[in-house]
Amino acid sequence: MPENHSYHTALTWSGSTGEGYDAYPRAHRVAPGDLAALGMSADPHFRGDPALVNPEQLLVMAASSCQLLSFLAVAARARLDVLDYRDEAEGVMPESVSPMSVTRIVLRPVVTLAAGSRLDQLERLTRVAHEQCFIANSLRSELVIDAGFRIGDETVATVRI
Repeated sequence: MPENHSYHTALTWSGSTGEGYDAYPRAHRVAPGDLAALGMSADPHFRGDPALVNPEQLLVMAASSCQLLSFLAVAARARLDVLDYRDEAEGVMPESVSPMSVTRIVLRPVVTLAAGSRLDQLERLTRVAHEQCFIANSLRSELVIDAGFRIGDETVATVRI
């Protein structure tokens, strides 16, 4: 097994900055290894194309995805049957912070569990998943998890970390 895991991407952009800041295109393409390329741009606030994903959204998506994968792993090991997991995540980048950065990411997963699930382990499993999330461990941003747990249509527990 390798000591280091390596992640490769390829990015391409074409255009001209010769006409100044307001004129150059922000659209570009990025591909994770040999997978299909993803069209990207800057945040529309920074003159980007609102129809394309921006790097700040990718950062929030990475945090959300990593928490999902970590939670599913710890839940499976604990024999907690997760049936559905949905997250509406948010990243906050205040203009008042210099240099600008995403200072806070809030994950709001709603997790549906099988009937008869043990509810006494939800906070611990959520915390362990967060502690084992590679992306969360790589960020300087504050990462908050406001999780709701459901069985059927009924909310049975909430956890905030």
